[in-house]
Amino acid sequence: MSLSNVNKIMKSITYKINLKKLGLYAGFVSLMILPSACQDSFLDTDPQGKQAGVVFWQNESDATKAVNAMYANLRGWTNTAFAPIAVESIGSDETEKGSSASDATFFNTYDQFTVGSTDGQLTDFWKGQYQNINYANQVMDNIPAITMDATLKERYLAEAKFVRAYSYFRLVRAFGDVPLRLTVPAGTEEYNIPRTAKAEVYAAIEKDLTEAAATLPASYGATDIGRATKGAAMSLHAKVSMYQQKWQQVFDLTTQVMSSGRYSLFSNYEQLFRIQNENVPESIFEIQNELVLENKDASNSQYSQVQGTRGSVGGGWGFHVPTQALVDSYEEGDPRKDATIIFRGETTPEGDFIPTVGDNPRYNQKSYVPFSLYVSGFNEGAQQNVRVLRYSDVLLMNAEAANNLGKTTEALASLEMVRARARGTNTKILPKVTVTEKAALQTAIWHERQVELALEYDRYFDVIRQGRGTEVFGPKGWKANKNEVWPIPQTEIDLSGNSLTQNPGY
Repeated sequence: MSLSNVNKIMKSITYKINLKKLGLYAGFVSLMILPSACQDSFLDTDPQGKQAGVVFWQNESDATKAVNAMYANLRGWTNTAFAPIAVESIGSDETEKGSSASDATFFNTYDQFTVGSTDGQLTDFWKGQYQNINYANQVMDNIPAITMDATLKERYLAEAKFVRAYSYFRLVRAFGDVPLRLTVPAGTEEYNIPRTAKAEVYAAIEKDLTEAAATLPASYGATDIGRATKGAAMSLHAKVSMYQQKWQQVFDLTTQVMSSGRYSLFSNYEQLFRIQNENVPESIFEIQNELVLENKDASNSQYSQVQGTRGSVGGGWGFHVPTQALVDSYEEGDPRKDATIIFRGETTPEGDFIPTVGDNPRYNQKSYVPFSLYVSGFNEGAQQNVRVLRYSDVLLMNAEAANNLGKTTEALASLEMVRARARGTNTKILPKVTVTEKAALQTAIWHERQVELALEYDRYFDVIRQGRGTEVFGPKGWKANKNEVWPIPQTEIDLSGNSLTQNPGY
């Protein structure tokens, strides 16, 4: 779907809201479009209890519904399933397609850097991010005129700025220059706009995050857990700054997050990713998923399902599997290897036996949900949250920034905090990093990012922003001055009347 058509739909947005989980549920949102290939069709229903767009945006309740719907869209197919696997991860050296050899072969074109502009996952990813942006723009355009609690109004606007910034960051990493739309189009002449220079997009992202951090609370009560916080805005801002090599800004932002007293590393790395440990102090921002027995429409996440162990009880699709290269990247004895990777033939810490035979030798343990929590008739693992920003990432960003600024002591201290958590009480593994030469310490920090954040959709763009694309991905077909970005979806170019241009080399 084109950005133009998304905007037209958003002009008459309708909602069916269920605030079952932590105040953030939006069961069916009319904008949710069915994606291609392998998706369950349970959203293909006629929603009941629609609220006509012409009578929306009237009061505080409408504002709350709109913001909740914005969050709900984050967990949809185009944001957490096939499209992000293809665009944000498969190109890396740590993952490959998985499943059976003949299933969803389009993933191989991303892995081999032969993807063309007509592939549907590009369109889905583009669509998913611009849907998020449109929800955010709807909030920011309409809520200011509503008579409601002033503090809540400002918070809602700040939450929308965070979501918009998050989606634009995903877009600019993936495509470079992209259309920058900060308001809902007022007429058809505003539907199609050209691409905006990457630097300008980054500036808009930073502005949103600066303003969001100034307003968002440091934390929420139990009914609002999962909403964007001040720490989330600052942490994302640090990451955005890291991609622009603004090292002093990265250091300052991460230092503020570290000194806030709000965050700490969870003691057990493997258990950090289990459902009972969602939204713990290590987690700075998570996409909130849930299985609501009385509301199947709200239980729509397929993040865990598409990556689940293939051929096991209850089933999983077996995509996005770890490579041997990832296995080999861990230092001897690093417990994060077994906490990150499910090996065929093993029994998980939760007691699930993984068959010794099957299509894939390994699976993603971070997206794993114990089989005992599967519910017949629902997506396997629908209740698994997606960890977007973690405190360990903040520490490693701080370490990298400190090293680039010549603050070796600070860099080593932040790096050691991450390694110490992984090491636990076993002093025979993961020795302290003691190198002080800048290049050697940088290599150590980059390696720590690889093993700490593995399978969390970070590695691919991390390597590119480090300038190591040819070195790491070259053997797979990656080419400099082309594969730093993916092609702009041809459907979007066509629907724009060619106001959008294609990236070089595609």
